[in-house]
Amino acid sequence: MFHALKLAGIPRLGLSALVGAGLLTALSVEAGAVDARVRAACTGDYLAYCSQHDPDGPGVRKCMRANGMKLSKGCIAALVASGEVSKTEVARRSEPGK
Repeated sequence: MFHALKLAGIPRLGLSALVGAGLLTALSVEAGAVDARVRAACTGDYLAYCSQHDPDGPGVRKCMRANGMKLSKGCIAALVASGEVSKTEVARRSEPGK
């Protein structure tokens, strides 16, 4: 597959980013479709921590929550803005020992 895409002029890194964005777009479990800001801000975090999960399954949100303290500030801000996570939860998890 990559060979055919390489011939079509799509570099592998670009393909990975497109696939990651597409997978994040598919995060539509429980609360509905993921906000465009979350998709844009969290693609790297998804690829780094949760890409082993089926984007259509419940494991993606669970994985992102489990890796919450590792997520980028931009991703966390987008998650708060979209209502995926509350400021209270972010503050609670930021406390030492939590």
